[in-house]
Parts: sequence; C-alpha cells; structure tokens
Amino acid sequence: MTPQEVLAMAKENDVKVVDIRYMDFIGTWQHFSVPVCELTEASFEDGFGFDGSSMRAWQKIDNSDMNVVPEAGTAKIDPFFKVPTLVLIGNIHDPITGEGYSRDPRGIAKRTEAYIKSTGIGDTIFVGPEPEFFIFSNIRYSSDPHASFFEIDSPEAYWNTGDGSEPNLGYKIKPKHGYFPLPPTDNYQDMRTEMMLTLQDLGIDMECQHHEVATAGQSEIDLRFDSLLKMGDKLAWFKYVLRNVAAKYGHCVTFMPKPLYGDNGTGMHTHMSFWKDGDPTFAGNKYAGMSDSALWAIGGIMKHCKALCAITNPTTNSYKRLVPGFEAPIKLAYSSRNRSAAIRLPMYSGSPKAKRLEFRTPDPSANGYMAFSAIAMAMLDGIQNKIDPGDPMDKNIYDLPAEELAAIPSAPGTLEEALDALKTDNDFLLKGDVFTKDVIDYWIDYKMENEVKPVISRPHPHEFYLYFDI
Repeated sequence: MTPQEVLAMAKENDVKVVDIRYMDFIGTWQHFSVPVCELTEASFEDGFGFDGSSMRAWQKIDNSDMNVVPEAGTAKIDPFFKVPTLVLIGNIHDPITGEGYSRDPRGIAKRTEAYIKSTGIGDTIFVGPEPEFFIFSNIRYSSDPHASFFEIDSPEAYWNTGDGSEPNLGYKIKPKHGYFPLPPTDNYQDMRTEMMLTLQDLGIDMECQHHEVATAGQSEIDLRFDSLLKMGDKLAWFKYVLRNVAAKYGHCVTFMPKPLYGDNGTGMHTHMSFWKDGDPTFAGNKYAGMSDSALWAIGGIMKHCKALCAITNPTTNSYKRLVPGFEAPIKLAYSSRNRSAAIRLPMYSGSPKAKRLEFRTPDPSANGYMAFSAIAMAMLDGIQNKIDPGDPMDKNIYDLPAEELAAIPSAPGTLEEALDALKTDNDFLLKGDVFTKDVIDYWIDYKMENEVKPVISRPHPHEFYLYFDI
C-alpha cells in the first residue's frame, strides 16, 4: 500500500483519527492518536515527534526527541475503538540524522531481513509462532514491602469444584487435563473464535484455535506463517486483539509463561525456515527429509541456545516454565515428532515446502521482533559455520536414565544465567549490525537491574511457609 492508498482508505472508511503505534524496547506496543487531518503524504517521510526519554529503556532526557515514521503497508482499521480509527505501525528514527534507532525492535527485524538477503543464504525467512496464553476471570496481585500475593480465578479450574456456588455443575479441568475438551468443560470456545475471526478480519491469516493442556483457560491460537517482519507486526496485533476481546467478555488474557504452580506453562513454539528464489532451502535427503543447511541451522540454535533464551525467554517467570515434568523443552536436542526435544522437525507433511524446524523453548513474553531476529541470526551462524547438531534424539527425553539425561545440555535455569550467557556469546547477533553492542549491553543491564535483582531481593510468600518458624 502506498501513502496515497492509505489516505484513500481513510476517506473510504470515514476515518476520524489516526493511531500511530510502535514497539518499545521491552516488547510492549505503545500508541498515540492524531486527527486524520494531520496525516498527509509527507507524514510517511517526516513522521511524528515524541519524547523518547519517557519510554523505558530508551533515550536520556538530554537527548529525548525522536520520530516515529509510519509505514504505509501496515495500515488497518482498529476493530475496537468507537470512533473510526486508522492504525499505522511506525519505525523509530533520529530526528536530526534520520537514521533508524538501534533500540527499535522493529528496526532490528528489518535489519535481520536485510542481512539474510546480503548473505545469499536466502531471501526470505518464514516464521510461524504458536503463542499460548491463559484466560482468567479474575486476577489480583500485590508486591508491597509488607505484603505480597497473587490470586487467580477461572470458572473451569479444578479448584472451583467445591467453591460453594450454585449450581455447580462440576465441569472442571484438572491439572494437565485441558487438551481439547468440548464445552461445557471448555468455557472459552466462543471467546477464542471471536479472537481468531477478529484477527482474520484484520487480514491476519489464522490456522486454528483450541484449549491447551493446563487448567484455568489455557489456550492456543496459531497464526499462519509469514515473513519475519510481518510476523512481528502480526504478533503485536495478536496480543492486542486477544486482550481486548477478553475484556469484552469481562475476562483478561496473560502471556506470562508460568502463572500457575503445578500445571503446564505457556510457550510459543516457533516454526522457521529459509527460502530462496521461491524455493525452500530446508528440504533435502538428510534426517527427516531435511537439507544440510537445515541441520546446520539447528546446530546454530543449539550452540547459542543459552544466549538466545535471554531474548526468547526474557522474564524471570520464563524459567519457572523451563523445569522438568511439564512438557517443557529444556534439553537441547532435536528430533522428528518428539515433543520432548527443544527442536522438533514436524512430520505432518512430506511436501518440501513444509520442511521447517520448530524451536519449542521460546515463550510469548518475548518481544516478537527481537526473538524471531535472534533465532534467525543463530540459524544463519549455524549455516555459515556448518555447525553439526550431532545425532537426533528419537526417544522420550523425560524417560532417559539419569546419567544419559545429564549428558544432554540444558536451557538456562534462570534469567540471570541466560543473561550471563548472552554477555559472552553475542558475536553472532552483531553480524550486519543487526543487534548492536549498545542493544545487547543495554538489554542485559536493564533486565538485571529492573527484573532479576528486584525479584531476588524480595521475600517470597513460599519462604514464609518454609522458614517462618525456623
């Protein structure tokens, strides 16, 4: 879409307001609105100014002015606002030099795509994420110096079987028993369908929706694969749509990886493949019908997985999901069909076009632009250096003897461990100036100071259970 076509679209839809959106460094969509008369063809070059020092992890106050330059091809009509509103996603630029801002996550994704093309390895990288999430009917939490708690509620959760409500029909989901139940046990069929169709009406191709394994409304809605940058945009829309549809039903959605103790956490299995000149490069005559480059790409992910997790699993809560016993892909192995391995090679179809790898470790708390870019850079490094992933693991990792299990490398056990790995293993991200040294250093510092240390230094409610009478 051209700027002229966007202006025509606004007129055709009687648009009154233009909403400018961009992704902050940590992964939250931000926005401001202007009357439609402020949008001209020049806006797509000049952009709109804003205060970069008021955004977390961005500019200092003495260098605060920044521009967000909308991209015409991202235009969509918002499905929730009362007043007809055109949404445009923008890229962040320095207002003086006009250069793209290094800490703009969308800019990182654009640089990743450009670098892939420059290598000659491929001209397109396709990404297909499977974001899981929880739907709750009520959530309460507090973290004060004198009190700390959280309280979750869901009408379908097993803990409400004896809650005293009348009538209580008993259709509740026990821990790990939530995969594919029909209503009335599944409370959220209509809500998920509305989420899926709203996304589809926005031009975002969808594949399926269903209840997931955990109790308390754990769900999954899958997006059909697209190129890396476009999928970053779509994931931003995905989170926005799900939260707003849930709010219409008086519910909330969270992408927090492990809100419930003792039940499965929330992942974002991510399917990826390189293509060149319209042909898949991952199809071949090696293991599971894959090519050498596909296996080398797997080798790249396995080599850099600990550092990758600092970006693909970027919260302290992420590592409460990455524990044994809950289908969490913590062991760095690969296999066809085997869902206990960190990397799976889907075997649903024998078509060369369907050949891809599925990296199962990431979770949806990640900033999509940065996570997809980091995985792609690890894959490229694997191909460039022909990194051998070793032999596949075609048996259930969870059932291996202890000595055999110990020989398989693991994903990090904490965010601090992942950040330490990123500190020493980041050269593969710096190629092509995709991730700059500033981005890596600031990411590590921000996460340590604002997330890791505050969580470590606070008393935990379970510590009172363990130690109060010690």
